[in-house]
Amino acid sequence: MRLSAELLSFQTRLGHQFRKPELLMRAVTHASIGSATRPDNQRLEFLGDRVLGLVMAEALLSADPQAREGQLAPRFNALVRKEACAEVARQIGLGEVLKLGRSEMLTGGRRKEALLGDAMEAVIAAVYQDAGFDAARAMVLRLWGDRIAAVEPDARDAKTSLQEWAQARGMPPPIYNEAGRSGPDHAPQFTVRVTLASGETAEATAGSKRVAEQAAARSLLDRLDSVD
Repeated sequence: MRLSAELLSFQTRLGHQFRKPELLMRAVTHASIGSATRPDNQRLEFLGDRVLGLVMAEALLSADPQAREGQLAPRFNALVRKEACAEVARQIGLGEVLKLGRSEMLTGGRRKEALLGDAMEAVIAAVYQDAGFDAARAMVLRLWGDRIAAVEPDARDAKTSLQEWAQARGMPPPIYNEAGRSGPDHAPQFTVRVTLASGETAEATAGSKRVAEQAAARSLLDRLDSVD
């Protein structure tokens, strides 16, 4: 199989030349366009998630030999969650080479957080199957780079932190509601409102509901911290 000029350029950005180019082709093929003769990347995504997890677990243990499991877990989650994978995917222009069905194309699939994160995991698995674990680990460590050293000692995501804040005060978990939606269908903007049982509330807008929820939780946490 011969790769297109786009995918050859992507290989350079990725830093890995595929011996089996069909693996890369599969990694960038979304389920919306997959078929019996054109396998999609879902199985690779499943594998890549596990490869990424092992690489990050090793890296964190090496970076902080004294850290306990309870300290490592939130840092690990911050590095492997979809938002982190999507950030790396944008860094290397993965969205530009994704093979998508018409419906995903029309709804801005190349910019969707979850879709980019899934594809990044699939690419990791493709490198692993093409050249083994050492090659996949080297690529992940290079692409994640300073993120590993810079991850916060307490890297719990904002939603988790807000829920723990509420529970510590005897409140039920925060409630998240979609407060509005704007923009074209291919690039929607979601406004999410988070509300505590005590009445405190905050809103945030982002290109995905998940990101908007995190931003709203962070906004409310910052306000609560200033009051405390």
